[in-house]
Formats: sequence, structure tokens, C-alpha cells
Amino acid sequence: MMLKRIIPLLGAGLMGLALSAGVAAQSYPNKPLQWVVPFPPGGTMDPIVRLVAEGVQPHFEQPIVVDNKPGAGTQIGVSYVARAKPDGHTIVTVANSFTINPSLYDDLSYDTENDFVPVALLGATTNILVGREDLSADSLEELVAYAKENPEELTYASFGVGTSSHLAGEMLKEAADIELLHVPYKGSAPALVELMAGRVDLMVQNLPDVLPHIKSGKLKAYGVTSLERSALLPEVPTIAEQGYPEFTTNSWYAVLAPKGTDPEVVARLNADIHKGLAAKEEVLASMGFDIMPGTPEELQELIDHDLALNAEIIAKAGISLD
Repeated sequence: MMLKRIIPLLGAGLMGLALSAGVAAQSYPNKPLQWVVPFPPGGTMDPIVRLVAEGVQPHFEQPIVVDNKPGAGTQIGVSYVARAKPDGHTIVTVANSFTINPSLYDDLSYDTENDFVPVALLGATTNILVGREDLSADSLEELVAYAKENPEELTYASFGVGTSSHLAGEMLKEAADIELLHVPYKGSAPALVELMAGRVDLMVQNLPDVLPHIKSGKLKAYGVTSLERSALLPEVPTIAEQGYPEFTTNSWYAVLAPKGTDPEVVARLNADIHKGLAAKEEVLASMGFDIMPGTPEELQELIDHDLALNAEIIAKAGISLD
């Protein structure tokens, strides 16, 4: 008799939860949206997120506030969102580093695979291999030949140990079978300053950040890392077409929400972000950013793929923060 009484009560309870979730989704949004950027103002991600948020705003009934929370290799901003209430009013944009950090840190302040739900892929910027203006090699072929004749003489800068630029350098070393000396810096800006000053030889960098310097002749362009040439630099070949088809990489940006966020709310966010991307497509393209709207499921596939790939690269290269 007791079991017969519990089952209807349990069913009623579950139905009540489903109804309350549905009501919550219907009333969404009911307060401002906090869109966290785990990087400082400036750089590449910050203006992209602000542009997309501007495009989303006409479709969102509440104010959208872009909130920079940099520090600890993005951990401060990302962990803040992991702990936020899963009501769809707090989201975060992450980059490739989100799929790199689990293989670098034993004590991450969040659980990469269990603390978030995917919302939307925003898109990606093409990366490009650049060198200081007075480097003797004028092509990738000449650069590789020089590196083979002078092992570890050429240096390449990165944004820091274990960053996407570091991993790209390691990928180039393996693809071309060359030895380069890694020089890490504390961020993209100081690395670029040192490259421009000629104190390091090479760097794999986001195309928008170095495009003016390539056009002015202050940096040499050896190849873009996408499968197709960039419309912004159509004369520069891809690294793949120069004999290294396995060398492709980019810098992607995606939106996550705390785990437990209602699927209907996630779907609403995904749709609104797509509208924001479409509204700003032309200006984003002029910045070298390719929009890649897709489903949350497709974003999850990308994250899973890169988690495995980056773990392999880091293990093979013996990269450690120690």
C-alpha cells in the first residue's frame, strides 16, 4: 500500500518539476544577461564578444552586460560561471585554451567536462605563421631548409607555456621535422612586441592581430594555418598547400552556460546568438573572424575532439607548467 501511495506522489513531483522548468523557460529572460569574457579588454576575444552581444541585444528583452574577468589562464572567469546559478543569465565565452587546460593543470578550479553545457560556437580566426622582417628566409620552404641546417637556432614566441600558440609551434616542428627553440611570454601582446623588435624569430598568431604589420612589411608571412587561403591575405598560401596537409589550426570561440541550464533556455540563447552573428557578419569578416553558427551538440563534438587532440600534443611534446 505504501508503494502505491509513493508512486503517484513521485509522478506528481516530477510533473511539477517539468512544469516549473517550462515556466522558467517561458519567462526567460527576466534579468540582465552577464556575458563573461575570461580575458582582459582588448586582444582578440573581447571586441568579438562585444560585437556579437551588440547584435544579440535587439532580440533580447533584457540588458546584456559584457563582463571581463581575466586571470589565472582564464580560470577566474570560467570558474565564476561554473559556480553561477544555471538560469541562463550567466554565460562565458571560451577559446581553445578551454580544451588545453585540463592537460596542463592538475588543480583546475572547475570541471571541464561536467560543469558546463554547450550553447553556441561563435566562430574562429585564422592563425598565421609570421617572422621578423629581417629574417633571411622569404618562404616556408626556405625557412624549413634553414631550420634543418641550423637546429634550434630559430626561436618562436608563444603567449605562454601550454597556450594554443605554443602547441601550434610544436605541431609545426613535428610536421616539418625541424627543431625550434620555444620562448614563452606572458600573453599575446608582449610576444608580438618582442617579435616586432626582432628579439625572437617566429610566432603563430591570430591573423587580425598581425595583419597591419604584414601589410606594412614589418612582419613576413609564411603561411596561414587554415585549409583555405584568407580573403584578407589571398596572396599568402596555406601551410597545408605548401606540403604540410596535417598542419591546420585556428583560434575558435564558443559560449558555455553552467550545467543544469534548461535546454529550452539554451536553445533560445543559441538562436539569439545566431541572430547576433548574422547581424555583425560583415564587420566580423573584416576583422578576420569567420562565423560558424551551429548547434550545441556540434559544439560539444568540437570540444571533445580538441580535448583528445591537445592531450596528445601535450603528452608527445612533454609540455609541463613545472
